Amino acid sequence: MKLKRFISIAMCLCLLAASVSAGGSKDSMEMMDGKPLVVTTIGMIEDAVKNIGGNDVHVVALMKAGVDPHLYKATAGDIKKLQRADLILYNGLHLEAKMSDVLAKLAQERFVVAVAEDIAKENRLPFEESEFDPHVWFDVMLWSNHVVKAVYDSLCRLVPANKDAFTMRYNTYQNELMALDRYIRERTNSLPKSKRVLVTAHDAFNYFSRAYGFEVRGLQGVSTATEASTRDMQQLADFIAERKLPAIFIESSVPHKNVKALQAAVQARGFSVSIGGELYSDAMGDAGTLDGTYIGMLKHNIDTIVSALSK
Repeated sequence: MKLKRFISIAMCLCLLAASVSAGGSKDSMEMMDGKPLVVTTIGMIEDAVKNIGGNDVHVVALMKAGVDPHLYKATAGDIKKLQRADLILYNGLHLEAKMSDVLAKLAQERFVVAVAEDIAKENRLPFEESEFDPHVWFDVMLWSNHVVKAVYDSLCRLVPANKDAFTMRYNTYQNELMALDRYIRERTNSLPKSKRVLVTAHDAFNYFSRAYGFEVRGLQGVSTATEASTRDMQQLADFIAERKLPAIFIESSVPHKNVKALQAAVQARGFSVSIGGELYSDAMGDAGTLDGTYIGMLKHNIDTIVSALSK
């Protein structure tokens, strides 16, 4: 009798272990609680879903802190999440270049939205001859009025019964984004116009430039897939030395070696420029931190920029 009971308990434990190892723990609970699964590519969109969707949806971002979306390729695990998703939200405007084919195929059979492509073409910034700059999150009001609105509309379409709750959270979040925009403008205005020159690893800050009045220069192009040439390096080093800029900036999702090489090239011209700090460009900070939110990310950036350029 004791042997039979022992065997029964052992079998139950084996089944439980198999369930957990197969990913059945969290995923199964999410499927059983009836809440829809929203999958996003970048963390900035995930953050908007969290703020609007609250506890009414499950949301997961494929690209974590420090990940470059220009070069990111979907893994086998990503494909499984995308196939399970009730709603897929991605930036578009060719940001997720390596995932374009996967997203296009999924759009034929699933609820897929390119949230940044709701922005009218006349409000987008150009990139080369046939593309648009995808880094729209650096203009807070453009992001709020178009991308966050597209997230809200998509959630309302996904779960119409929860529209009132979504609307309440959406309005609260919009107010927080308006306060963020004011904060960035106030911090910018504390910096003399002559010092509002931002040099970074790649050309991700053009929407920031247009919205807040900074002159920006990137060592690489809009996409990190393009490499900086020796000529680009030399010309930018000349510019920094001539303007006597106090600081240049590295980015969390881009290798630091090129900016450090640029710093050395400026030094060779007889001028010393410091690394002013690390900015978030294509990815937010670590999950669970203030910098791991859209608002925290942009506050970190403007505080870092103003502090370094004020010297």
